[in-house]
Formats: sequence, structure tokens, C-alpha cells
Amino acid sequence: MTAVHDFPDRSGSAANLTARVLADRAEGEQYVASVCFKHGPPRLLGVELEFTVHHTGDPVRPLDPDVLATALGPHTPRTLRPDSPAIPLPAGAPVSLEPGCQVEISAPPQASLRDLHAAVEADLAHLTGLLARHGLELGAAGIDEHRPPRRILRTPRYAAMERRFAPIGAGGITMMCSTAGLQICVDAGETHEVAARWAAAHAMGPPLLALFANSRVHAGADTGFASARWLAVLETEPVRSQSPEPGPDPAREWARRMMDTPLMVFPRGERPWDAPDGLTFAEWISGRGAATVLRRPTVADLDYHLTTMFTPVRPQGYLELRYLDGQPPGEWLPPVALVTALLANQSTVDKVREVCAPAAGRWVDAARRGMAEAQLAAVARELVELGIDGLPATGLPEGAVAGLVAGLRARAAGVPRQDR
Repeated sequence: MTAVHDFPDRSGSAANLTARVLADRAEGEQYVASVCFKHGPPRLLGVELEFTVHHTGDPVRPLDPDVLATALGPHTPRTLRPDSPAIPLPAGAPVSLEPGCQVEISAPPQASLRDLHAAVEADLAHLTGLLARHGLELGAAGIDEHRPPRRILRTPRYAAMERRFAPIGAGGITMMCSTAGLQICVDAGETHEVAARWAAAHAMGPPLLALFANSRVHAGADTGFASARWLAVLETEPVRSQSPEPGPDPAREWARRMMDTPLMVFPRGERPWDAPDGLTFAEWISGRGAATVLRRPTVADLDYHLTTMFTPVRPQGYLELRYLDGQPPGEWLPPVALVTALLANQSTVDKVREVCAPAAGRWVDAARRGMAEAQLAAVARELVELGIDGLPATGLPEGAVAGLVAGLRARAAGVPRQDR
């Protein structure tokens, strides 16, 4: 797995590759397939944690970005302070910010869940300490429970996104500025495993979304939905946020999709980054229609295009599972451990697909009703029991495994957190 925070190497041959103009659609598809699905034994695990940030004791108060930058100090992302050194946290996770200044830490991938847990806990402790010294704290849900969405970062990408999503409805600005997700990153697997792992990562999505949904309250109001966060994602652009049923050749299917997906933004220096309406990447390569006024696209442009997808599972050389609500800072391990166990070996992957068949594609039901939907709840409980069988092999200490087992079973049974 490539580290979730790595940037492409722009030196030597890598720079030559990314600067190369794409000749045709076929070359674009070949490149996407090669970089998005890298084969090899599934050995590494990573996680990206997002949190809303609040003034301690006054969570309704609009976040002051100057206070946040002061708190983060040398870890401040350059999207907020262009002159920042932007150094990673002590265990290696860089800090990034979403448009509403939600904080994200992207842990370097590790060879075991034990190592990942240690690294993430160290960086989370450091981050919460920095924030606390300046009167800030991390939120505990997948959506801002106290404030309406407000874009704080003034980057051309986010400005163009806000303008693009506004005519569609409130989902876009909510997704950008109010939501926080937990993203689990796993290797794609050996060549013969990729299609099954890709399918399983999707299949477990609706029941796991239901199981870990916690974003019902937004801006002080009860939305009535288990995961208002995921509904906001789905309400941006369907072509960018939804996925069809996985097929037998994920790399080829994803490559074709990327060619047929319209540009979300078009980077162009100080000028607005708004993309020509409806222009797909394939049309840009061919120079048709609105593309005639643009320069020819390069491999670097295609790399950027790949970052504009918000699908439940996104391939980036590894598989990034993006559908889970962000969890409270001390509770990120249970979903990560469960997913790790469910994807641990081919036989378990096959069983996951079998167990999840009744819940296939039920993303909206999961986001709306969560564990109140009987069939999704039943599938989630089966997944928990299947995952529990694999938890001892994750490398976590015996006591930690016992705690995870008790917590996951309580959650699947609907026991309130304070009663566990």
C-alpha cells in the first residue's frame, strides 16, 4: 500500500511521466487501471480520521481559524497558512483540513493493527493536547452537531466546488464543511483476489454504515436520519458519489468510469477553477466541445481528476473505504478492527459477500434508518460475529480483543454507549 498521505514523486522519470500529454482515451484508461489497482499480498493497513473542531465549552461558536492555526503550530496545513512547514505529527501522520476546517490525520500504513493502533493513538493524543491548550476540542460525531456549514478555507478548488454543488441543493456545502468521516485503507490484494475484495468492501458498506452511524443531529436539529453525513455525500453529484454493483473487472470498469466522469474543477492558477459544464475527461483528451478552449490534459491532470471522486470505496492503489461516519476520538478502533478481520483472508471475504447479499446497494436505507431497519441490522449482527472470529489474528493484545468483542456485540444489540 502506498502511504495514504504520500504525494507523487515529481523528480526524474516520475516528473516526465506526469507531464506527458495523454494521446487518447485508451492511454488514459490504461494509466488509471495501473495506478488505482496495484496488486500484491494484502499486508498493510491505514486509516484517515476526520473530526469537526469546536471551541471548548461553546461548541456553537463559529470556529476561529487563527486560533486553530496557532494551536496546530508547525503542523498547520498550507491550505490554511501557506508559509507553514506543515510537518507531520510525531508518529508520522500529516494534518490536513477540509473546507470547514474539519481536521484530518492520515496515519502512515502499518503492517499490523497493533502498530497502527499505537501510531494513531500517539498522534491523536498529541493533537488533542495541542488543541486543548488553545481552548479547542475534537467533535464526537460524523457531522457538526452544533453549527451550520460554513466554508473557511479560501482555496480555488473549494470555491469552485461550492459554486458547482450549490444548484444541486444543500448536500454539497454540508458534505464539504460539516461532515467528518472515518476512512479505512486496505491493500487491493493479489490479482486473483482483487475483484472479490472490491466487491466485499462495497457489500459490507450498508450494514456497517448502519452499525456505526452517529450523525443524526446537525446544527442543533434532529435530522431524523441515522447518518445525515452519508446522505449529504449522496446529495452532491450521483456520478461522483454513487457506485453501481461491483463487476468482475474493477480496474477496467473504474478506468472507463473515470474517462466518462465530468471534470469537477479545472486548476488554472489565479483564475476561477470552475470546469466547463458536463465536460468529461475523455472529451478533454479528444478535444471535443468545450475542451477546444483548454490545453491538452496530462497524466498529472488525470491524477488530479482521480481525487475528485467521493464514492463509497475509492481505489488509490489500495482500497479506501469511505462510507463510515467519523467516530469519537477514542472509538475509532472498533470499526477498523472489524473491517480488518472481515477482509483478513479469501474465505472470510467470500463469506462477507454471502452474508451481505440481502443488503446489497441499500446505502440510502442505511443512512436514513440505520439499525432501525431490520434486515440491515440482522446483516450487521452477522458481520459482527463473523469479524469477531478473526479478531484474535489481528495482532491486538488479548485484553483489547476482549474489549472489542464486548463493545461490538453491545453495539449490534443496540445497547446505548453509556450502558456498555
